[in-house]
Amino acid sequence: MARGWGSMVEDVDGNLFLDCAAGIAVTSTGHSHPAVVQAIVEQAQKFLHMSGTDFYYEPQVRLAEQLAAIAPLAKQDGPGVVRTFFGNSGTEAIEASIKLARYATGRQNIIAFLGAFHGRTMGSVSLTASKAIQRRGFGPLMPGVYHAFYPDTYRPPLGATADSCVDACMDYIEHQLFTQLVSPDEVAAIVVEPIQGEGGYIVAPDTFLQRLRALTTQYGIMLVVDEVQSGMGRSGRMFAIEHSGVEPDIVATAKGIASGMPLGVTMARAEVMAWPPGAHASTFGGNPVSCAAAIATIALLQDGLVANAATVGAYLLDALRAMAARHRLVGDVRGRGLMIGVELVRDRETKERATKERDAVVDAAFRRGLLVLGAGKNAIRLSPPLVLTQEQADVAVRILDEALTEVEAAR
Repeated sequence: MARGWGSMVEDVDGNLFLDCAAGIAVTSTGHSHPAVVQAIVEQAQKFLHMSGTDFYYEPQVRLAEQLAAIAPLAKQDGPGVVRTFFGNSGTEAIEASIKLARYATGRQNIIAFLGAFHGRTMGSVSLTASKAIQRRGFGPLMPGVYHAFYPDTYRPPLGATADSCVDACMDYIEHQLFTQLVSPDEVAAIVVEPIQGEGGYIVAPDTFLQRLRALTTQYGIMLVVDEVQSGMGRSGRMFAIEHSGVEPDIVATAKGIASGMPLGVTMARAEVMAWPPGAHASTFGGNPVSCAAAIATIALLQDGLVANAATVGAYLLDALRAMAARHRLVGDVRGRGLMIGVELVRDRETKERATKERDAVVDAAFRRGLLVLGAGKNAIRLSPPLVLTQEQADVAVRILDEALTEVEAAR
C-alpha cells in the first residue's frame, strides 16, 4: 500500500483497489478522512502523551462523555452512570472485561462460544475458539473457561434445525453446562459476539441474545458483548447488540472506534465498574491522539455514516444474494449493515465447505482490484469503510461475480 482515500487504496506500483476489508473492519470513516486527520494533527501539535492513569486531559474526558451517551448499557439514567476503561486494542478491551466481570461478581468462570474470536492475549485467547492454530502451543490457557454452541442457522449445531437452533443452544447451556460442568452461581460472565467475526460473519438471532440476557439476569451473571468488530456503526446501528434490544452489562469495542488509530474501550455501568484506582490500568490506553481521532470518528458516524452503512449495506446484501443465484459455489449470504459474509460450499445440499475455492476467489478478486478477506473456514467477508457508495457496491459485486465464475470454471 502506498496511500488510501475513502474506500480506495493505491499500491506502490500504482494499482488501484476497492477496499472491502478496511484493515480488518478498522478504517470505519474511510482511509485518512480529512476530519479525522485534522483532529489527529491538531492534537499531535499540542501533546502526544500524558498517561490518563495519572493526569487528566480533555480529549479522554470528552470521549468518555460521548461514549457514555451512546453505550448500549442498561440504566442510563443520568451523568456518571456509564464508566469507561481505555486500552489500545480489542484484546485489551476483552481482558479488561474478563477482569471486571470476575471482580464485580466475585466469581471465576467464563462461558464463551465455539467459533468466537476475542483476541490472542492469554485471557482473550482462552475465550477464542475460532481456529486451533490460535491456541496451539500456548497451553495451559486460562482456567475456568467453558464453550457453548453459537446459533448458526445455516449450520445448526446439536442436530437442530434452523428453527430450533436457538432452543438447542440455550438448552445446552442450561441443561448440560449448568448441570454437568459448572454451577451458574460460579459463572462470572457469558461473553458473546452479536455477529461472529472471525467465525464467519454469522449473525446471532435476536431471540438468542434476548434469552442470554434473561438467563444471565436470572443467575446474576455479567452479559459481556464483544463489539470489537461489529460495533461503531458497522452493522447499521452504532452497536450490533441494538438490533436485538438487549442491554448488556459490559461492552468491549475497538477497531473502527478511531478510524485506524489504536484504541480499545471497555464500558460498563458505574455499579459494575466499581473497582478502585490501580486495580486495572494502562500506560498508553486512551492516548490523546487516539482519543481525538475517536471523537472525530463518532461525529462522522452520527452525522450520516451509520445510516449509510444501513442503507448501502442493505443494497449490497440484496445484490450479493441476487448474484449468489448464479453461482453454485455460494451457499449462504448473510449480514447486517456493512458486515456481510458470503459462505462458499462445494455442494449446496451437503454444505461441504469450499475452503480452497474460497481462498481462490479472494485471490481472483485481488487480481481484479477488490480487497476482501476470508472469515471462518470457507466464508468471504465484506467489511468496507462505512463511506462505501452504491456505485462502489456495484463494482464489488461485479468483481466477485467474475472471480466466482473464474474459480467455478477451473473446478
